[in-house]
This record gives sequence, structure tokens and C-alpha cells, in this order.
Amino acid sequence: MNRKQFLSAVLALVVLGPVSAFATPAGAAPIKATLYKDPSCTCCEAYAKYLDQNGFKVKVVPDPSLEQTTLQAGVPQSLVGCHLTKLGGYVFEGHIPAPIIKKYLASHPQTKGLAIPGMPAGLPGMPAMAGMKAAPIQVYVVGTPKPVVFATVNQ
Repeated sequence: MNRKQFLSAVLALVVLGPVSAFATPAGAAPIKATLYKDPSCTCCEAYAKYLDQNGFKVKVVPDPSLEQTTLQAGVPQSLVGCHLTKLGGYVFEGHIPAPIIKKYLASHPQTKGLAIPGMPAGLPGMPAMAGMKAAPIQVYVVGTPKPVVFATVNQ
């Protein structure tokens, strides 16, 4: 883990609070996930690696029809991000930090999943922009009639 990854992890813990209840226990099997990505995208590979390092076992599937796959999964156009991850019967659109995914999974919600629209810099898999202070990033619930914020990532 490099310094940047370490600082991002510390920041996530400070922002999200203790997440040990959502952590993968030592020796537990990783959470299986499938990440669908545009065949030419490279940040998706970095995000999959991040998930692999945080208790997930990710299978990456290049998908030339990614937008169609994403919309068919129930993600509205307004919440489309960079890639779609399916796990545990839910969908996760974009570069969502692992502790937020685990918190969501632990709550066993009746919604479809979570989404971070676009490709915000500084999130897992996305490089930070030098000299730019990032605004808080909203993580939205997928599967509600109107957008509902599930969490906010402060960078």
C-alpha cells in the first residue's frame, strides 16, 4: 500500500466511522463480485484491484454494451457512473468505497443497490487531481422513485 492509498483508507475510516462490523473477518471467504466495464477503460481495473484488496473477489467482464447492461440492472441514467459491479443480488455503480458497500450489504436493504454517478477524482480507482480540493461526493440508493443519499464521502 502506498502513502496515497494509506491516507485514503485513513480518511475513509474518519469519514465513515468504525466499520469493523462490516469488515470481512480474518479467514472468511471473500465476497464474490462481477464488475462490468467498458473494454477500453483502465480505471475500472484499478477499482477491481482495490476491491480485491478489501475483502472482495472480483471477476472483471469487458462489456461493449455497458450502458445497456447498467440501465437493465435498474440504474437510472442520472446515476450512471463508470462501471457496474454486481454482488449479493445488488448492483453498485461507480467507484464506491468498500466500507460503504459492506455497510449497505450488512443492512440487507430492499433496494437495488448504490451508485456514484460520473467518475469523481480521488475515489478508489480514480487518481486525485493535484491541487484540487474535492467536494463531498454523494452515494445514492438505486431503486427508489427519487434519488436518496445513502452516504457522503468527504475527501
